[in-house]
Amino acid sequence: MSNNPADIPRPGVLLVLSAPSGAGKTSIAHGLLAADPALQQSVSATTRTPRPGEVDGQHYRFVAAAEFARMAESGALLEHATVHGHRYGTPRAPVETTLAGGRDLLLVIDWQGARQLREQLPNDVVSVFVLPPSATELERRLCDRGQDTAATIAARMQEASEFVARAVDYDYVLVNTELGRAIGDVAAILRAERHRRARLTGLPAFIGQRVP
Repeated sequence: MSNNPADIPRPGVLLVLSAPSGAGKTSIAHGLLAADPALQQSVSATTRTPRPGEVDGQHYRFVAAAEFARMAESGALLEHATVHGHRYGTPRAPVETTLAGGRDLLLVIDWQGARQLREQLPNDVVSVFVLPPSATELERRLCDRGQDTAATIAARMQEASEFVARAVDYDYVLVNTELGRAIGDVAAILRAERHRRARLTGLPAFIGQRVP
């Protein structure tokens, strides 16, 4: 919870960011976190192996397949899905604790996880879908990353066409034509959601303290 006495008490916002591979969601997430110290990133669990530079517990919680299955079966995950042959999920306890404390969380996940989160935490989730400017630009970005083979890029382009159809399920949709502008747009969404009246659970007490 903020230490600013002018802030009205509220639960945290769970900001969900989704996009097909190459649309820029990771870059947008980094920009948001760098510009807003009040926003934290939720750390997902995954069965895939770490990529160069990734740190366990910071970028992801890397777990064995058996451990992931146990977490999913016991209800320890708010959502989970299989993406590109690996399992990903959001640990329940740290998310619920953070939101209850009035702190905001950023979660970058695919449409399957976003749908489950909306079902689990309908009053907390604010979902944003990021679209690429065009299929041609998306393919160019995937090629420029230099991380995937031609076959993998072709598969990602096919998945992207199916993924984009899910944009209609999200609260907000934006086209990432320019990174700085996209970061600003998502930041504006978060600022507005922090002041949504339905989210301000402490409003009656706040008003009562200031009105004779």
